[in-house]
Amino acid sequence: MPAIAEKIPLQKISDPEIESFSVNLFMLRLDLIHPNINGNKWFKLKYNLEEAKRLNKKKLLTFGGAFSNHIAATSAAGKEFGFETIGIIRGEELSKSSNQTLEFARKNGMELHFISREEYRNKNSKKFILELKNQFGDFYLLPEGGSNELAVKGCWEIVSHIDVPFDFICCAVGTGGTISGIISSLKKKQKVIGFPVLKSAEFLEKDIKEFVGTKTNWILNYNYHFGGYAKTNSDLLKFIDRFKKQNNILLDQVYTGKMMFGICDLIRKNYFKRDATVIALHTGGLLNF
Repeated sequence: MPAIAEKIPLQKISDPEIESFSVNLFMLRLDLIHPNINGNKWFKLKYNLEEAKRLNKKKLLTFGGAFSNHIAATSAAGKEFGFETIGIIRGEELSKSSNQTLEFARKNGMELHFISREEYRNKNSKKFILELKNQFGDFYLLPEGGSNELAVKGCWEIVSHIDVPFDFICCAVGTGGTISGIISSLKKKQKVIGFPVLKSAEFLEKDIKEFVGTKTNWILNYNYHFGGYAKTNSDLLKFIDRFKKQNNILLDQVYTGKMMFGICDLIRKNYFKRDATVIALHTGGLLNF
């Protein structure tokens, strides 16, 4: 696999209001590391792709919703590294509709298979996986969001690209793989704040604890999901537009926009002590067409 850029940009966020609270806010630009397999998805896929090659697997099969960054990234990785890709998409009613994410996946050669939301709940069932193997043949299984032990191993490396001392690191949370890797890689007194993008995401704490054990250097803030996955409102859209004009950084509505809105709101509420240094992860989610 080709290497990512040796140095990932760490961009200082310029905002007079933030600076008035004496908080140092930086963004680690993971969105710039690869045109289509960017953000946390690169780190989550890295060791899984190596394992699939080692096992001589020709196909990658994974799961996701219609706006899944993971579906898009897996399709791009398959095209670049020579794998066939199959996407099991939540919601059979979507088979006759499309969006940029699904069109991007199709353009990369991914075979999309739409199933009911009820059937989708079986995505971790051994019986269901066996049925998929009977239907599609042998494949390397990537879980929803790509979150498994190899993904956590890859995300453990993200913090090594931060070259300034910091107190907090923040990330959007979908399935918990990225934050689990970060939690495991931090030094003493450094803390992680995760911003779940799902409305009902209490299950995440259990899933994360399976990866990180008894570590207590993390917290999930459930206050900034804006109604649920891929849901938005005018306040969030105005924030994303203002942030782009001030910092020349485009945020997506599903993940990074919600996280940055949350961070800035916590700064205004004096959540962080004066002179604290906060790192926000730009985990990608913006497709390049």
